[in-house]
Amino acid sequence: MNLHKLLTQRAAADNPIRIGLIGCGKFGTMFLTQALQTKGLHVVGIADLNTKRARHNLSAAGWDRSRFDAKSLDVAFQSGTTYVGDDAAALIAYERLEVIIEATGIPRAGIEHCRRAIHAGHHVVMVSVEADVVAGPLLAREAAAAGVVYSLAWGDQPALVCEHVDWARACGFEVVCAGKGTRYHPDYHQLTPDTVWDVLRQYLDIEDPQSINLKMFNSFLDGSKSGIEMTAVCNATGLTPQQNGLGFPPSSRFDLANTCKPATDGGQLERRGTTEVVSSLNRDGSDVPHHLAMGTYVVIASETDYAQRCMGEYHMLPDSSGRYGTLYRPTHMIGMELGISVASVALRGEATGAPIGFHADVVAIAKRPLKSGETLDGEGGACVWGRQLPAASSLALGALPLGLAGEVRVVRDIETGSVLTWDDVMLDETDAAVQARREMEHAFAGQTH
Repeated sequence: MNLHKLLTQRAAADNPIRIGLIGCGKFGTMFLTQALQTKGLHVVGIADLNTKRARHNLSAAGWDRSRFDAKSLDVAFQSGTTYVGDDAAALIAYERLEVIIEATGIPRAGIEHCRRAIHAGHHVVMVSVEADVVAGPLLAREAAAAGVVYSLAWGDQPALVCEHVDWARACGFEVVCAGKGTRYHPDYHQLTPDTVWDVLRQYLDIEDPQSINLKMFNSFLDGSKSGIEMTAVCNATGLTPQQNGLGFPPSSRFDLANTCKPATDGGQLERRGTTEVVSSLNRDGSDVPHHLAMGTYVVIASETDYAQRCMGEYHMLPDSSGRYGTLYRPTHMIGMELGISVASVALRGEATGAPIGFHADVVAIAKRPLKSGETLDGEGGACVWGRQLPAASSLALGALPLGLAGEVRVVRDIETGSVLTWDDVMLDETDAAVQARREMEHAFAGQTH
């Protein structure tokens, strides 16, 4: 409630939060356009392998070129401007930074950058939720041991769902279900970057498929991104997945309490205390009226008759029985809200969501028959999609994490719909991300449920 006040105080003292941003794509650019307007923040450096694109994005975000033409990090620090370069390691090593924002979206890079930042004594805001679901519990533990904060990114849906859960529990409510909305149909699991455009053009006002990252958009539609994000929520809140992962039931925002309650009470969940993603499409392909495709929600249960009456009186979007109610947020603004995380970790030492255990995983599922010798193309590609599973189930299966299913070779034939395992692919066991994942599984194996 006091972040703006604290930021203003830092600005008045000429001591803004010094930030390093790694990855200047859509998320990073949305943050930069608001960082320009936020007192108390100073983006000292930006690292992106494509510096030309980074500079273009800065201009698109409203930055005058004079603000990002610093010739070094020291010059940027002293002048209040920003240095743009391609060396993430050098940016992380700069001692005067307080917060590193990891926004590459690449699991291996995210894990490496995070560990470097922790070692350097910086707080980390992990935008790359893909990295978080591979080894986030381990990274959060390492950050705590080093006396810094590891945080999910406010504005992205996982952190917002975590806030819903925290609000409900702090008010004494039982969390029955928490999650988000998306556009989903069962056929989407087989989408590839080559076929996803036919779906995107149905609802996006974009004429040129070359203007967007089709692989990234495909991960939103084929179920992978939803599995990733709800896995991050489970690991940060202690909620646990349904046994077969997400069901993606169609639901309007006004019917969430009827949909996202246990089947024993007429809903579509196998149990309480879980996550679910609701679809904006009915199974016949028609649109769900008043859907929640860009929003987040929590379903709570009333414990007393009095609380039940109050939920009805204050229009908590109850289910048909009145026992369950919903709070929802209709949209999210991803990077434009990221300053909340930056301010929270630097000024309050508090994460806006962080893993507390290994409760869920997102595993690679074959989209089609895979032949021995093929090379997998990872999240959003043509080979696999990501399904959320309980961590204990993933470990029992020896399942391959989706975040490690890119640029690895299949060593046996795999049937469509099968869970890929570590033994199905040839992994480099010296790879730092593979080692971090192995270490995380060993460290948290006894705590899964």
